[in-house]
Amino acid sequence: MRRINTVKANDDWTLEVAFNDGAERRYDVKPLLECEAFAGLRNIEIFRRIHNGGYFVEWDNEADLSADTLYLEGKSVLH
Repeated sequence: MRRINTVKANDDWTLEVAFNDGAERRYDVKPLLECEAFAGLRNIEIFRRIHNGGYFVEWDNEADLSADTLYLEGKSVLH
């Protein structure tokens, strides 16, 4: 099962996510900010307070995203 090792919230409403299989993805949260469940994340200070749950990420306002969503819909980060 895919697991999140680290997650970082960026000032442009993207997430940098590293997974247990070595993959790294960048996920753009901006399109979700129009949805009611994610509206609170329009405040960058709230967006930055992300928590890694291993198989998901979540914020204090109870918005969350699964590891599979971040992996499958995120863009690969090349170094």
